[in-house]
Order: sequence, then C-alpha cells, then structure tokens
Amino acid sequence: MNAIANLADRVFGKEETVTSTQPLVDPTHQMRALTWHGKKSLRILDVPRPLITDQTDVVIKITATSICGSDLHLYAGNMLNLKDGDILGHEFMGIVEDVGSEVQKIQKGQRVVVSFDIACGSCNFCQREEYTACSRTNPSKLEREMYGHPTSAFFGYSHLTGGVPGGQAEYVRVPFADVNCLPVPDEIPDDKALYLSDIIPTSYHATEMGGVKEGSNVAIWGLGPVGLLCARWCQLRGAARIIGIDRVEERLRVANTALGIETIDFSKQDVVKTLQSMFPEGIDIGIECAGFDYAKTLKHKFEIAVGLETDTADIFTEIFTCVRPFGNVSVIGVYSGFANHFPVGALMEKGLTIRGGQTPVQRYWRMALEKVMSGEFDPSFVVTHRGFLSDAPEWYKKFYEKDDGVIKVFLRPDNTIIE
Repeated sequence: MNAIANLADRVFGKEETVTSTQPLVDPTHQMRALTWHGKKSLRILDVPRPLITDQTDVVIKITATSICGSDLHLYAGNMLNLKDGDILGHEFMGIVEDVGSEVQKIQKGQRVVVSFDIACGSCNFCQREEYTACSRTNPSKLEREMYGHPTSAFFGYSHLTGGVPGGQAEYVRVPFADVNCLPVPDEIPDDKALYLSDIIPTSYHATEMGGVKEGSNVAIWGLGPVGLLCARWCQLRGAARIIGIDRVEERLRVANTALGIETIDFSKQDVVKTLQSMFPEGIDIGIECAGFDYAKTLKHKFEIAVGLETDTADIFTEIFTCVRPFGNVSVIGVYSGFANHFPVGALMEKGLTIRGGQTPVQRYWRMALEKVMSGEFDPSFVVTHRGFLSDAPEWYKKFYEKDDGVIKVFLRPDNTIIE
C-alpha cells in the first residue's frame, strides 16, 4: 500500500469534534440532495433537512446551485477522505429560512449567497482576513498530519475539509452566518450573484497571487470557468497579453469570442515551444487553473494509476519552464497531496515566486459585488447550460467527459423556474 493510503488509514474516522460544523437534522422532514457513493457514482436521495445546530447558524432554502470544476475531483473519486452519502456542492445561494438567536446581520427571508469556505470570523487568521485558514471550523486530523495545519472547513468537499454537508440540495445549514453569508441586492439575478460564492472571488484571487498589473504578460493553464474569469480579471487589471491554454474546443472558442484573448490548443501545439517563441524572455506570470488530476506525461499517468503519487507535477514543469526569471506563479487549481518530479531546481535557480491557496472569499466580497452590480464584471458568459438538481448526476458526467460543450451548469431545485 502506498504512503498516502497508509497515512489516510491511520487517521480516517478519527476527526476531532468541532461543534460548529456538526449538523443536526430533522428526520421527520426530508429534502432532496445530491449524494456521493463512490467513483463516478452520484445519486439524488431524500435525506433529513438540516436544523440550527449553533445559535450563530442559519438554514437557507436553496434557490440556485452549480457544479464547480473542482467538484470533478470528487466525482472521479480522487479526493481524499470522501465518505458514502456525503452531500456535495460548494457554490450555492438561497433564502434564509431559519436564524439562530446570536445571528446579528442576517435576517429571515433575506436573499444571500454563501462562501464556499466556512470561517468563524474571530480567530487570528480570520482577523487577518485569511478566512480559508480559519483554525476553528475543520476537525480533520488527516489534514493536520498532511499539511501541519488545517484549512478552514469547506462546504461539500470531503472530510479532509471538514465533512460539512454541501449545497447541491434543497436546504443547507450555514455556520457562523454573519461571516459566511452575503446579502444580495434584488437587482442582481441569481445567475450572476451565485458565482460570488466561489468562482468570481477565486478567479480574482488567482490574479492577486500572481501580481497581475498593467503591462503584464500572463499565461493561464486551464480554461474552465475559473480560468476564463481569471482572464477577464487580467483584462480589467490591464494585462498586455493573455494566453489561455486548453484543448477543449468550446472553452477555446469562448476565450476567443467572448474575451478576445490568445489561445494555445495543447492537443495540437507544444505549449513550451509555442510560449517560448512568443515570449523569448519568458512570460511574467503563469496561472495554474487546472488542478492535480491532469497528468500529461506517461510517467505521471503511471505513478498516479499505481498510487505512487496523488497529484501530478506536469503543469508545474511547463509553467516553471515558461515563466521568466524572477517571474510569478499563481496556483489556484486544486492540489491535495503529493507529486513526484516536482521541478524545484527551476523554482530556485530562476528566482520564481510561487503562491497558491484556497480563496478567502469574504475578503473580496465587497469589491466583487460592486463590480458585478456595475456591470464591469459579468460572469454569465461562462454559463453554457441550465437544469434542475435532479439532473445533476448527468451534468457531472457531461462536465467530466467534456461533452456537449459544458463549461458551467446553472442548477435550480426541482419544481422551480429556469430563466
């Protein structure tokens, strides 16, 4: 058995109890929810509705949810510490149905979007607006052993990140609601407001970590929803040239037509040779928006298949090769474990600055909301399909297989209207 499996086996099922993330449910009232049952096995089931657990909670009735590109790691069964029956989903919004007695800023009946990360608002990390490092919401011992410190808990994203039921459901409980809920003005429709939960602030965070500024030359590996929105933020920040890298025809088309950026189809062009011919001195900034699943070379495909590594370093090798000396690398794609053949020599010898991390969503909410309200940032161009929660298993399959031109799916609970 490989080292990662040994590590997981030592600590699975031994998480500490953190009251704020352990849900109470009402078995007499059921709701529909998307649940995980193994690799590429999802079901819509009737499960108990959540209740107020702590008095800082709210329960919201979901009005819109979505499938994030990072959810595909769960669908493929490649995320550590998933458990049978887990409720998925971390991009969602809705109407506040019930409010704990200590909630001060959020009211019953209010329309809110919820951050994917769950922050307490009062620990040292939260006080520094480092919300995804919150020290109070994630009980995972596995994450502590792997990383040295935990991240915050995340909605619907395995027990590595807290085991908190997600929002691909009809109802969800939101801990520390004053911190993790953003009231949404009526003039912003759901299909724009929803993405304040994750991909709008996440794509901005990618440009922030990369230090994108006026005149920057930027290459983006991965043109899923985050990669495409990242390119839009690069435009707003004044980047001189933006190169998007992917192989999916629909994604490349949207990058060309909706954004007007340059693209590289890596199924037809050698990424390193192409970028080096375009930028002999190297690009200023490389942004990784793909994640750990996408091995390109045979050695990494083999090592992942036999359990010698959890994550691939293929894209890092390309980025480190193409970024100029003293350039910046931003990692917003999800990586969870360990990769072999990491190009540490190029990192050190070229003087690269590399930053990565889950997005502290709440830090960017005010700015992002203003940009969406003004129309300066409109995320709706990435939405290619609309459907109902009951169809989510099929949409996951299509998204994972890159079928039918799926880039982003906007989902409503059943028996509601899809605009």
